[in-house]
Amino acid sequence: MSDVHFPAADAAALVAAALDEDLGPEHLDVTTLATIPVEQVQAGEVVARAGGVVAGLAVIDLVFTRVADLLDLEPPSVQLLIEDGTAVVLGDVVARVTGPVRAVLVGERTMLNIVCRLSGIATHTRRWADALDGTGAMVLDTRKTTPGMRHLEKYAVRAGGGTNKRMGLYDVAMIKDNHKLAAGSVSAAYAAVHTAYPAVDIEVEVTTLAEAHEAYAAGSRFIMCDNMSVDLLTETVNALRDKAERVEIEATGGLTLEVARDYAMTGVDYLSVGGLTHSSPILDLALDLVEPDAGE
Repeated sequence: MSDVHFPAADAAALVAAALDEDLGPEHLDVTTLATIPVEQVQAGEVVARAGGVVAGLAVIDLVFTRVADLLDLEPPSVQLLIEDGTAVVLGDVVARVTGPVRAVLVGERTMLNIVCRLSGIATHTRRWADALDGTGAMVLDTRKTTPGMRHLEKYAVRAGGGTNKRMGLYDVAMIKDNHKLAAGSVSAAYAAVHTAYPAVDIEVEVTTLAEAHEAYAAGSRFIMCDNMSVDLLTETVNALRDKAERVEIEATGGLTLEVARDYAMTGVDYLSVGGLTHSSPILDLALDLVEPDAGE
């Protein structure tokens, strides 16, 4: 995972917003502040409660450092025992935290909310990457992300072995059904985008073989085949592979792990799966306080 850049600035902004949401305008955890002496120091462990793939572990230190700053405490020390992208099993300790218990307990849920979410995405993505292994096709994410968490969730996809598609509406054009209808045709929509933004890559969504031919003729070399059967997709891929210029081909729409390899074996380059970011269950992690010498 050393070659997969962690979006630290986005993470810091999310942590700050999440803590403000949880602690209110006066930054209060009324339970912890009432029951835990300010001088109490203890160790804790972040433990896997289920098997999966972890992602976003840098958030642990970001949360506890931020909490310590808000409470005017020394920041807890955080020791990460594994890297993002690592598979874990039930009972694995992924990190150790030592410091003021107030800071640890105040930040516990915010940290887990984020890391469990990102690890769930990485876990789900790994299942897709494993399913496609050896087919030559890669799994892509989409823009169906949690508002404010896009860069982090797409990072988690990379941690799980997936590939990012476009980050937003600005870096790749995608001509979909409504654009085609509004512009009058695939060709008209493609020409309008290419004229307005000639340096931007343009992908065209198609649902029929005829539309695929039209998209290619218009100039598109990135074609997304939406909600096609395996047979129709195979026919479309074969037709596009016979073209003079290489076309990147993506399958999307209603894809499941059960049919992933069937679709990949049609010869597409990518399978895009919105569920990686909008429907992944969390990976269950917990933070358990331990005796002062238990983590030594």
